[in-house]
Amino acid sequence: MSKQVHVIFGTGPLGMAVMRELKRRGVERIRMVNRSGRLSEEAAVEVARGDASQLDEAIALCQDASVVYHCAHPGYTNWPTQFPALTQGIMEGAAAAGAKLVYGDNLYMYGQVDQPLTENLPHRATGKKGLTRAQMAEALLHAHQSGKVRVAIGRASDFYGPGVKESSLGERVFGFALQGKPVDLLGSLDVPHTYTYIDDFAKGLVTLGQEDRALGEAWHIPSAKTLTTREMLGLIFDELGSASKIRTTSRGMVTMIGLFHPMLRELKEMLYEFEHPFVLDHSKFVAVFGPQTTTPHEEAIRHTVRWYKNEMQAQAQRNR
Repeated sequence: MSKQVHVIFGTGPLGMAVMRELKRRGVERIRMVNRSGRLSEEAAVEVARGDASQLDEAIALCQDASVVYHCAHPGYTNWPTQFPALTQGIMEGAAAAGAKLVYGDNLYMYGQVDQPLTENLPHRATGKKGLTRAQMAEALLHAHQSGKVRVAIGRASDFYGPGVKESSLGERVFGFALQGKPVDLLGSLDVPHTYTYIDDFAKGLVTLGQEDRALGEAWHIPSAKTLTTREMLGLIFDELGSASKIRTTSRGMVTMIGLFHPMLRELKEMLYEFEHPFVLDHSKFVAVFGPQTTTPHEEAIRHTVRWYKNEMQAQAQRNR
């Protein structure tokens, strides 16, 4: 059988966005992999159930693959204990199939720096989540250099968009604003912060999967213009036609609440992203692959608001 299957590990918002982008580019054979064997929405794709941290399962799930997309992750509080085995399994599966492996990464490994983020920055993270991300990326690139598997890494900043709930611009902003609740954010609203639209992230990852020039390197995926968080909120409120109260959580409050709230305790490590300018430089991607069309924030926010409205309506119907 011809190796034409595009395998996507993870069916959260990024995995689903990659699936949509592959379909847009005419890919016919797509296999989505998660632990349940079900998708949250109807899609004409193959859905496979499996645990990628188990090597035999990962190898079976990657059978006949030409490109494997690693969009999976364990719960945020379980990264150090569960993420490396998950990534190792996906890598072994791609290697066994002779497939390219495209890894959807974030920016935690760089740690706090006082300049725009570029791919040649050293990995200086000191927290456990940043160290976990750094170790996995280094292991994947080492596997590429050793000839074990062909790897490309795509990195994006904090993302938002359809399906994205667990994000700094997720449910506690879009969902709360639509319900008339105060929106919750971390740190300062007035420093520049790159936000990546989920469909732009997916578009960049699929480009890496189609370009052999991408192999063996990490790439920052193009995002729309960097604004301050307050400016992003202004665009969101403009789309909604109304403003919400804004609540910000300081470092001291995160420390205090984190004593009782595991997720906030985990987020403390990343607070620097929202206290200082956090700007993603994607010029390397553009220099190699040419000018990229990113989704303007106004359009991306419009799609995101529409998705949240539909989701809230569907939830209301389920609760009847």
